[in-house]
Order: sequence, then C-alpha cells, then structure tokens
Amino acid sequence: MDTAAALTKNQPKAMLLGALAVLCWSTVATAFKLSLAHLAPVQLLSIATATSLFILLAVVAKRYSMRFVYEAWKAAPVQYALLGAINPFLYYVILFNAYDLLPAQQAQPLNYSWALVLSLLAVPLLGQALKRADIIALLVGFFGVIVIATRGDVLALQFDSGKGVLLALSSTVLWAVYWLYNARLKAPPEVSLLLCFIHGSPLVWGMMMFTTGLPNDWQGVTSAIYVGVFEMGITFLLWLGAMQLATHASRVSNLIFLSPFLSLLLIHWILGEDIVPATYIGLSLIIVAVIYQQVAAHRSAQ
Repeated sequence: MDTAAALTKNQPKAMLLGALAVLCWSTVATAFKLSLAHLAPVQLLSIATATSLFILLAVVAKRYSMRFVYEAWKAAPVQYALLGAINPFLYYVILFNAYDLLPAQQAQPLNYSWALVLSLLAVPLLGQALKRADIIALLVGFFGVIVIATRGDVLALQFDSGKGVLLALSSTVLWAVYWLYNARLKAPPEVSLLLCFIHGSPLVWGMMMFTTGLPNDWQGVTSAIYVGVFEMGITFLLWLGAMQLATHASRVSNLIFLSPFLSLLLIHWILGEDIVPATYIGLSLIIVAVIYQQVAAHRSAQ
C-alpha cells in the first residue's frame, strides 16, 4: 500500500497550520447564514458536500493508492455506510436547519457543546465511567447552553426557536456519536472521512432532488462552495497536518478555543447581529467546562 511519508515534527509549523484551521472554522457560521439566505438547508449541504468530496478525493489520491482506499473500505463497509449516513448527511441536515431557525450567535455556541456530549455518550457507548470532573464540567457546560438559548433569561426558559435549539443540540449528539465510532476505524483519518462522504453524498443529493431540486442562486451556491472548502474539506486537512507535526499537541489543540469567539466577531461585523452579553457568558461557561475536563483528565492520567 502507498502511504504518506513520515512527517518531521515541527512545532512552529504545527502552530501555523492550527491557527489557519481555526481562522477558517471561525468564518463558517457566517457563511452558513449567508448561504441559507439564498438556499434551502439541503441545497447548501449538497453543494458543500460535493465540493468537499472533490477536495478529499484529490488529497487522498495524491497520498494513497486507490487499492489502499478500497482495502480500507473492504475492512468495514457497513461501518462506513452508517457513519456516512451521519456525516455528512444527518448531522449537517440537522445543523443547517438549526442555523436556518436560530441567530448565528446562538446556533454556533450551542453546537460547540458537542465535546461535553461526547463525554456523556462515552458512558453507554464505550462503557466509560463518569468521574467527578466530568459531572462538574457537564453541569457547568450545559448551564452555559441554557444561558445562550434563553439569551440570559434562564428562569423564564423562553427560546427564540425551541425547535432550533432542539436541532442544534441534536446535532451535537450526532457529531459525538460519529467521532466515538469513527475512532474505532483503523484507516487514516482523511481516508475514513472520504469513505464516509462517498457513502453519505448520494443520500444528500437524493434528498435534495426529491424535495427542493437543484439550486439556481449563484450567491447561495458560491457561499455553499466556501462552506465545502473551509468547513468540511481543506480545514480538516490543515488541522490533521497540525496535529501530525506537533511536538506538543495540547498547545495546538488549545487554539480551537479561539474559534467561537472569532466567529462571534465575524457574525457581528458581517451579519450585523448584535451579540448579547448572554452569548459571551454562556460560551465562556462551555469553554471553561471543556478546558476543566481536559485538564482533570490529563492530571488523572499522570
């Protein structure tokens, strides 16, 4: 089989690639809303998925032989079919519908809570026990979710869109399930992602053809292509490269905490949304919870 050559560790380059990935991810919430102003959620997903699939095919074809990709698929065809039904199909259909119903400043931070959901789902799916730090992190993080969803009016529990909040939180469950099961696959991450997109893309396009039909708004299509490049395609590869080059992976992974705050700035500057204080407070609670959980896990492993 053909595999990529071993990479020489280079922390400065890893930090640069990680920062570029974070910068790209920070723009996609704004791109979602710009595209959804012109396209139905499934149309956005169809164009974005096709764009990402093209990028993944090009990158994987350069790094690996097609026989290697086929052997990877042959080892777990059912798993790839099921994971492809989650990502890119169900996860993004639900996420884009949440963005269609909610202000970007709510949908984006709510989706960010998937890391907390992952630790919760690891209990029934992986048989892992919840530790004291996990429980504290979950309570703090999900209180942050409530603060964001209610715009700070926690006691009233009134939402801009109850359905939108439910969809955003449901997307976090699907994303956590996807990564829990994806971690069991032995193929390189970019190969696994490609195989998932090969399985999931026909589902996306089939749904579009049976519901909305092809998009015909060039502004929406342009934004959707941007989403395909910077949400699903090249940014994942930048992040993967950063983690492979890093001598201190934790320093690179901590960059991800900049993304939601940068995203809120772009949402304000480009979309014109007035970011309410509750969004910053809730997002800060979620990030503090995630960092606390990671630090506690690191200390317990020593």
